[in-house]
Amino acid sequence: MHDEIKQESIFFPYKQGCLHIRKVAPVNINKVEKPFMMLHGSISNGKVFYSESGKGFACFLAKHGFTSYIIDMPGRGLSEPKLSRGVNPSQTEVIVDVIPQIQQFILSQHPDTKKVNWVGHSWGGVLMSAALLRFPELQKQVKTLVGFGTKRRLRAKSIKKFLMIDVFWKHISLLMIKKQGYLAADKYGLGMDNESEFSIKNQIPWLSKDWIDPVDGFNYQECISTATLPPCWFFAAVNDKVLGNPKDVKDSLEELQPSIFKFTLLGKGKGNKQDYDHASMLTHPDCTQDHFIELIDWYQKAE
Repeated sequence: MHDEIKQESIFFPYKQGCLHIRKVAPVNINKVEKPFMMLHGSISNGKVFYSESGKGFACFLAKHGFTSYIIDMPGRGLSEPKLSRGVNPSQTEVIVDVIPQIQQFILSQHPDTKKVNWVGHSWGGVLMSAALLRFPELQKQVKTLVGFGTKRRLRAKSIKKFLMIDVFWKHISLLMIKKQGYLAADKYGLGMDNESEFSIKNQIPWLSKDWIDPVDGFNYQECISTATLPPCWFFAAVNDKVLGNPKDVKDSLEELQPSIFKFTLLGKGKGNKQDYDHASMLTHPDCTQDHFIELIDWYQKAE
């Protein structure tokens, strides 16, 4: 592990098991900084933000004095119990239970601060946005919202999108779930982690329809006009053609209507070191000499 940072696993009691939270922090904290909460997307887990060897966005932040708390959603990563036929968490559960509980836990660990910076990768950013819209009290407790490849609706059209989303995600994945009770994505090399049946079924309507909760009917769309959202910065990558198509990411940012916002497209043609894709915009080594540096400057100015 890198000498400048320290990492620890926190197992937060949750229902009949626990949520795994990875805390990544600087060894020496010289001043009070706003802590970070990070949330991964579908068929993924918290390791998209960190590694044992000290690589990743959370580790980069720690080397610059910031402390991060990375959540493994229920059943993913090191959270327990693991997904199974009888363990089937929904995305509504993440919005209503997980995010608010971990937000309060983080604030309890940092009594000198009243706000947390939020970072979401892909669908994780959508769930964070939904939590902000649903709970106005959270809007007062969030300093910034950053999304990497975050999109709610998939409107970009291509054969690749048709095969990946319209054929596989909306149909074949549901057939695969019948075998084990969840999508064994890691087993078939489809992603970093597995996905629950409820989460997939919850997501599908949002990809093309209105922003209404499929579990309890809560209308997120109606809350946008009265929301006071934190400054938002959404990133898209030129080689992310489907899961975070730049047009879809930009549309998702504009849908939220934050008063302060930025949109950045990452690619060599835009002055970056790589033509990044959905994962590499967070995991490629060159990120630390690219947009991560810009984010550090933005966060420090926000302090």
